[in-house]
Amino acid sequence: MGTTDAPPDDFVANVSELVERNAEFAAEFDGGDLQVAPMRRLAVVACMDSRMDIFKLLGLRNGEAHIIRNAGGVITDDVIRSLCLSQRALGTREIVLVHHTDCGLHNLDEAKFRAELEVEIGVKPWWSLEAFVDPFQDIRQSIQRLYMTPFIRHKEDISGFVYDVHDGLLHTVDVPGV
Repeated sequence: MGTTDAPPDDFVANVSELVERNAEFAAEFDGGDLQVAPMRRLAVVACMDSRMDIFKLLGLRNGEAHIIRNAGGVITDDVIRSLCLSQRALGTREIVLVHHTDCGLHNLDEAKFRAELEVEIGVKPWWSLEAFVDPFQDIRQSIQRLYMTPFIRHKEDISGFVYDVHDGLLHTVDVPGV
C-alpha cells in the first residue's frame, strides 16, 4: 500500500490507557441530560481526518449536532442513511459538509490502490475510494448528491466548507445554481 507519515511502530493505541481516560472523563461527566435529537437541528458530514476536531472547529458543544464521518467526508449510501434518520426521526434541518486541505484522498491514484488490494487480497473492493483533485469541487459534487437523493427531506440549508488544516480556517464553497 502507499506510504504515509505514520507514527513509529512503538506508538500504538493502548486500550487500557483509553479506559483510564474514560474513567477521568466519567468522573466529571455532566451530559447525562442531553437529548438524542441535536439542539441545533444540525447534521455535519466530515472527513475522518484525526487533525479535525469537528466540535471545536465549528464551535459546537455535545448535544448540538450529529457528526457523521468517513474517509473524505464522502456522501455514500451509509451517509445518506444516517442523514435520512437524522432528519426524519431526529429533527435535523440543516446539513454542513466539511472537507479539508491535505486530505489522504487528495490526488490518490485510486486505480493503483485498488490494484494493490486485489494483488494482496485476491479480490477488488466493491466500494469506491472517491479520490479527488480539488476539495472545493469535491464539496460541490457532494452537495449535488444530496440534492439528487429522495431520502433527504430538507435540502434548503446545505452548506459546504473546506477546512485548512494549516491555519484552522473554514473556506465557504459556492455552489453555482444553488
